[in-house]
Parts: sequence; C-alpha cells; structure tokens
Amino acid sequence: MTLDSEARLILADGTIFAGRSLGASGTAGGEVVFNTSLCGYQEVISDPSYKGQIVCMTAPLIGNYGTNREDEESERPHLSGFIVRELTPVTSNFRSTEELPAYLRRNGIVAIEGIDTRALTRKLRRDGSMKGLLTTEHQEPEQLRAALEDVPDLEGRDLVLEVTRGRRIQWEEAPPKNYTPEISSGFETRPRRRVVVIDYGAKANIFRSLVAANFEVIVLPAQATAAEILRETPAGVVLSNGPGDPRVLKYAVEAARGVLDRVPVFGICLGHQILGAAIGAEIFKLKFGHHGGNQPVKDLLTGKVEITAQNHGFAVEANSVAARGGRVTHLNLNDGTVEGLDLPGRRAMSVQYHPEAAPGPHDSLYLFRRFRDLVDGVSS
Repeated sequence: MTLDSEARLILADGTIFAGRSLGASGTAGGEVVFNTSLCGYQEVISDPSYKGQIVCMTAPLIGNYGTNREDEESERPHLSGFIVRELTPVTSNFRSTEELPAYLRRNGIVAIEGIDTRALTRKLRRDGSMKGLLTTEHQEPEQLRAALEDVPDLEGRDLVLEVTRGRRIQWEEAPPKNYTPEISSGFETRPRRRVVVIDYGAKANIFRSLVAANFEVIVLPAQATAAEILRETPAGVVLSNGPGDPRVLKYAVEAARGVLDRVPVFGICLGHQILGAAIGAEIFKLKFGHHGGNQPVKDLLTGKVEITAQNHGFAVEANSVAARGGRVTHLNLNDGTVEGLDLPGRRAMSVQYHPEAAPGPHDSLYLFRRFRDLVDGVSS
C-alpha cells in the first residue's frame, strides 16, 4: 500500500506535526487524546465513546491484522480522527477482510501516519488533552489556527444524541463460545430475564455479554424516560457507555433516578457517571483521561486487581459518593480515582471501565455475573 498525500496535525498550543495521510481526505477537529492499547485498534475506532475526539495510538505499529466486520462495536465509526506512528506494510490475519487505510477511507475518517506519537503523548500528559485539527488540505498555518478556533470544546457538549441508535432494538447476537463460559456458567438453568440497556452510545459487546448471562436484551434510545423504561417490565436496567460531558445529560440523570429502587441498575463508563450524578455525586474532568487496555483497577470488595480497558475523560469524586449514601467499590491504581461504586440496599452498581472489552482477557467479566446475581436476588 502507498500513502502519498501529506497530512498535518495542529494543536491548540500551536504545535504542528507533519506526516502522511492514512485515511480519508479533508479536515477534522476534536479533542486529542492518547490510547495505550497494544491491540484492538478497530474496537477503538468503532467505539461511539470517542465521538468528538482525535485518538493517538501509543503502540508504535498499527494495522498488522487488518479489520473485519465481527470486531465492530457500532454500526459505523464516530471518532473525529486517528493518529499512528507507523502503519504496517503487511496485513496478515485469517479474519481480515479489509486493510486499515481502506477501512478508514470508506468510513470517512481523516488519519495521519508517520508523526512522533511519543512526543505527542508526552505533551498531552504534561499539558492535558487539548483541541486539535487533522487535515490533508494545503492551508497556511494561520488558516489552520483560525479553523481550530471553530472546533467546539468537549466540555459542555451533549454528544450522546449524536451516537445513540435512536430506536428500540431486541438484541440476539451472543459472543464467541470461547468467551461465554466466564459469564454464562451456571446461568443456563436460571430463567431468562429481561434487561433494558439505555443506549448512550453502547458498545455491541455489552449487548453480547448480557446475552451470555442469559438475559433477554432490549435496547432503548438515550432519551427514554423512566416511564418508558419501566413499561418494558425489565428485571434490570443497564446504563451504557457513551461520549461527551456527563454533567449536561439532565434527561439521562432524571431517567436513572426514576428507575433507581424500582429495578436493579448496572452502569458502565458514562453510565457509571450518570448513576453517580443521579445520587448527587460530583463529576469532574480529568487532565488527560484514561484511554487504553492496560489500566490496573483494584476491586475493594475482593482485594483482587484487574487489568481493565478504559475510555473516559471524566470521573466521579470519591468523597461525594460516600456523602450521598454510596460506596466506592473499585479504585484506579495509577491515580486513585473512583472506578466503581454501589448503593447498598438499593440494588445498584457501576464501574468506570469496560468489563465487556476483555483486556485481561477475562479479568472483569465477573461483573456481568455480579449483576445477574443482583437481578436474581442471589448473594455473591
């Protein structure tokens, strides 16, 4: 494959990186973040939680196993742009159906290859996530800086309504059989229970994991009210992952409050923040967020440490959880931020990370079993 056209990344502080175009032609703006995963680039690209962001992969070689339809986390990619150090010249995997550059071009994703991603990552760690502009167009630096001014900030934006599927879905697809025993063992003899997933930009593997736990999975749009959710007569409710600033999602927080104490609730990533906001806990923006498949988290209920997949730029403040009757259940071992909480006596739990992503590979799948036990009223 040949990558002949030039591309540039310009940051809000004026720094410019020059490289080669890896994807679609054009210009795209967003918040620039880095992801420390060594693999799973297709899952990153297709994760709706990256809406409004330009993602830099810190792994030095990307694209070696191509792409395929089965690894998609949504119907189409939603991120603003994609950055890699080096694109592998050879794609080799029996599951591959399309090379990464072709996949990016087909989905209209502007991408760049050949820049110093280590220098970019160090800058973001030191100065924090910042706005950026990724372009293949020939413009003067002054023009690029002017265009960058028009890129909206991530804070204060409701991006959920731009990624939710927007319709009721009954999900049937299950995960691969080598994945399911970690979730499903012992649940085959329990009756199938209905769970409603509120789709704030949910990853498909959340649905598959719930199917593995012997749930009937109903997906509702992000703006579903508590009355609409309860009309489905669910045995439990899942608040999904999603993009943007949780502090502006008043409709989601109100719906979460409306189902609390009525049915068991499980929040994942953005859903964790929404559950925290529903009890009145404080939410704050992290300096550069947590993005990657190698984040260590301690489960305070068992003392075990998990290797987790994460993608969030906001967090729930620990002291405010306790002040509102909640309990912190998981901590990030890198920076001590809250990674999980529950509401004793109220049948509600949440985690900031992604148990469905299986980075450990199966360290966190027990959370689906813990939720199933919560729904069934079984002490775990």
